[in-house]
Amino acid sequence: MVAILVGAALGFLSGLGVGGGSLLLLWLTLVMGEPQETARVMNLMFFLPCAFVATLFRWKQSKLPLPIALPAVLGGLLGAALGCLLGPQLDADLLKKAFGVLFVITAIRELRWKP
Repeated sequence: MVAILVGAALGFLSGLGVGGGSLLLLWLTLVMGEPQETARVMNLMFFLPCAFVATLFRWKQSKLPLPIALPAVLGGLLGAALGCLLGPQLDADLLKKAFGVLFVITAIRELRWKP
């Protein structure tokens, strides 16, 4: 039941564009004790339906600028393919540290951001 509630809350945040998948990684590794590799795969399975639903709603609201989105999607596909090919060769501890630094930088930026 807790997993369903956490999934719903993080799915809600994903729909807002906050990055619920990133928070899911923290939940899975820090709270549930899942290994980083397993958490990444579970995050991908979480992300696919959330992204589909959020994209569909944004499309219906006419808030999806295709001229901007399509090049980003193509770049994302290329980056994902490279990540899948090169990821297993990278040091897992280095990736954990880099991910942690990215979270800290993002948190500082969000706390200091003014509309």
